[in-house]
Amino acid sequence: MSANSAPADGPEPGPTGPGGPPSPPHTGPEGPLSHGPVLLLAGARLVDGRLVDVRISGTRIQAVGTAGSLGPLPQSALPCGSATVTGARIDLTGYLLLPAPAEPHAHHDSAFSATVPPPTALPAAPPATPAAAPGDPETPTELVRRVTEAALTSLGYGATAQRTHVRIGDVHGLRRLEAVLTARQALRGLAELQVVAVPRLLTGVAGADGRARLREALRLGADAIGGCPELDPDPVGYVQTLAGAALDFDCPVDLHTRAADQAQLARITAALAPLRPRVAFAPCDRLTPGGATVLRTAGVRVVCLPQSGSCCGVDGQPEGLSPLLVRELIDRQIALAAGSGALRDLANPVGRADPLEAAYLLAAGGGLGTVAAYEAVSNQARLVMGLPPVRVDAGFPAELLAVRGDSLAGALAGGHSRLVVHSGRVVSRTSAVREFADTVALALPRQSGHR
Repeated sequence: MSANSAPADGPEPGPTGPGGPPSPPHTGPEGPLSHGPVLLLAGARLVDGRLVDVRISGTRIQAVGTAGSLGPLPQSALPCGSATVTGARIDLTGYLLLPAPAEPHAHHDSAFSATVPPPTALPAAPPATPAAAPGDPETPTELVRRVTEAALTSLGYGATAQRTHVRIGDVHGLRRLEAVLTARQALRGLAELQVVAVPRLLTGVAGADGRARLREALRLGADAIGGCPELDPDPVGYVQTLAGAALDFDCPVDLHTRAADQAQLARITAALAPLRPRVAFAPCDRLTPGGATVLRTAGVRVVCLPQSGSCCGVDGQPEGLSPLLVRELIDRQIALAAGSGALRDLANPVGRADPLEAAYLLAAGGGLGTVAAYEAVSNQARLVMGLPPVRVDAGFPAELLAVRGDSLAGALAGGHSRLVVHSGRVVSRTSAVREFADTVALALPRQSGHR
């Protein structure tokens, strides 16, 4: 039986200008995807159906025009110090061009740990971070590798900005945080990684280590603080301690809560009032009737986790995400973002880091339309992270995702081939290949089923 295969379904570099010669392979010192300060994305489709060229200069979109209307920038318009024509033209015919998604709620430090043996129990040692025992899967090298792999996996799906929650204190000390900070430094230029320090206990004598570690984590470079108040004997006291540290260090608070106790939820939101609007809650999967009104009044932003409804940051079995809960949050006009929450960890051994899957689940469940579902994983997620919005329009940050498909619904249903742009630079490219065993009369369909 003969085998026939469709060609790799990824966007290809085109000529450097209309009628120009093909671009040479990108083999500069920055890697095969590197290019100069100017990038032209040609023939892409927008959500509204328009076919456009998008020209990027530096880290921002410089111009958007009808397909075929834009060429390379003249030398006089290139960024200072640029070579003559050091950009690239990429043909995005058959691709949908979108604002890049973001990952507002990840646990990169526990990613891929579903089959990893539990770490060796070590006694708490407040003066120093406990050292990993020989053979422990939480050695610094292994932690950095796992965090980096998780971040790159998420980036490959399109998330150019990611926020990861990291456990600190107890047996973990600060080694997980240090590993994430090391990975963050290595990932600069590829993706933006925000770090949330998560202590387990903060109140009473038992919380002394957590309180010390929390402030040390902020001094080391954590971007935000969080945790699960419901795991502390005094949930409101836990939040008050967080609020004090957040005010002292001028940072956001990103909490885990299942939001099952409406009275407690009201007390927690009241303690965080001085920090509005830099407060986010997730996953809120057990929100009771009327709880959405409490969140709305408090101006809290909510991150839902459509994969399973929950994550490893809270206790209890995930119960899934109810479309009725999503509708209630939207009806109360609560800013709703969506994240993955788990990447093959104990909370979800088959968890994925694909923002388009999160949007698909929101839309398929009937909680949101396709546009609102994608907004939840893109600009609403960026809002939670304190990042500026993105539109495919001149002047906006060049944070973009090109995904194979002729519509947003098609992209959410099966857009596997993707090209990711971060800070004006192509940082990831995924090309899907579909193979069939027999020769058929019609041309083999490509990944999207079109063209």
